[in-house]
Amino acid sequence: MKILLLGRNGQVGWELQRALAPLGEVVGCDFDTPGDLQADFSRPESLPALIQRVQPDAIVNAAAHTAVDKAESEPELAQAINATAPGVLAHEAAALGVPLVHYSTDYVFDGSGSAPRDEGAATGPLSVYGRTKLEGEALIRASGCRHLILRTSWVYAARGGNFARTMLRLAAEREVLRVIDDQIGAPTGADLLADVSAHALRQLLAQPALSGTYHCVAGGETSWHGYARFVIEWARTRGHDIKVAPAAIEPITTADYPTPARRPLNSRLATGRLQQAFGLALPHWQAGVERMLTEVLGH
Repeated sequence: MKILLLGRNGQVGWELQRALAPLGEVVGCDFDTPGDLQADFSRPESLPALIQRVQPDAIVNAAAHTAVDKAESEPELAQAINATAPGVLAHEAAALGVPLVHYSTDYVFDGSGSAPRDEGAATGPLSVYGRTKLEGEALIRASGCRHLILRTSWVYAARGGNFARTMLRLAAEREVLRVIDDQIGAPTGADLLADVSAHALRQLLAQPALSGTYHCVAGGETSWHGYARFVIEWARTRGHDIKVAPAAIEPITTADYPTPARRPLNSRLATGRLQQAFGLALPHWQAGVERMLTEVLGH
């Protein structure tokens, strides 16, 4: 079996290289891959030739324009990468008769209320990023290809920059931190997403009826403020250099920290459909964050 992995150098793509390997040969591509394996999502018209060269048995797309605020000022690029390109991949997957795994986001919703959204909930993106990701979903469904669209939220990884690393750096430099407390979601590890993807893809290959959209996030919920407190206290109890006092991690509202793109306040996603369809249990978000911190900090 040959799997074409797009966006191999991103947080999720890096973990997918590991998780997909037991299923077969993984051909990893990215925008900076040299030669004829370059996957330039800013030029969607270039992607069919790549797929025809590789002739994969499955396509896994971890490439995306994820700079949420930057997308507001470059909507055409976000459109090409998040919508048009996945549509092209889906068209090619349908022509080859192979499945496509693709990642979407809680940003396709408007973030109202406090209940977890299920897969059938009404969408209402607030940003260019959310709108383009939603359009990418629609193009994949319209293609008729077998697919897994996995919506997730608050993704982190030990590799590269992430919220936890930023909080630890600031906590070592400052006496007071102000962190948003009215956005609620579940920090979700790229390693968890990759493992779920490999498991689900294997089942989809055997059971085409599993094709569809699923929500995939870690268990539980927290705010960015709660996430920051957890990370900082974990590091403090293990003797890492923390300057900020526990009481000096102050909660603020989204309105106190304006950004170019609007964020959903409620990023809760219901995962029952995924767990039931694929026989999975999704661990609590704290377990994944602790594992990541152990890897990043050493103990």
